[in-house]
Amino acid sequence: MEFVRVATLAEVPEGEVRAFDLPAGRVAVAHDERRLFAFAETCPGDACALADGSFDDRSAQLTCGVCDSVFDLETGEPIEGPARDPLQLYAAREVDGWLEISTQPAG
Repeated sequence: MEFVRVATLAEVPEGEVRAFDLPAGRVAVAHDERRLFAFAETCPGDACALADGSFDDRSAQLTCGVCDSVFDLETGEPIEGPARDPLQLYAAREVDGWLEISTQPAG
């Protein structure tokens, strides 16, 4: 699996979401105290930017700021709201203080 360095880990504060441009498209990253979650930034419910949504780092859930769809960031599956399709997930890792995201979707 190939990874690309996108930012320092400090640029994605815990409990927040940031988006980055990758060759495969725009990918958002959410960060909790132990994990990184990377996913396609476009909401499957209304095609808006998920980086503008809210991330609950206790439950690893992301809520779309426009359609209120809620997604489980561990599986990508929608939990509630109008979205029916899951999020496209990417592998993310921290290497020596840098955030790296896989260039292709997981799975």
